[in-house]
Amino acid sequence: MHRFSFLSLCVVGLVVVPFSGETRTAEAVTCDLSELSPCLAAITSSKPPSSTCCSKLTEQKPCFCQYLRNPTMKQFVDTPKAKRIATTCSVEYPQC
Repeated sequence: MHRFSFLSLCVVGLVVVPFSGETRTAEAVTCDLSELSPCLAAITSSKPPSSTCCSKLTEQKPCFCQYLRNPTMKQFVDTPKAKRIATTCSVEYPQC
């Protein structure tokens, strides 16, 4: 019985440990388009993006494809200005 319990514990450890980093990474970023509000001035004018805008773009990069798949959000993030801001901030625009 102890042998079975030890073996079960090892299998659970082998399954959980490799995925634990992914879980933390996914939790670290909250996909919320309002997080990009510091970029509003750059989107609505010809002003360059602020450093805060660039930081938020970098932070939200894992969410870009999710935003592009959502028709409501896509209209805001799939524009020439949004792509220009990403380029200015050295944030690669995704190919989803």
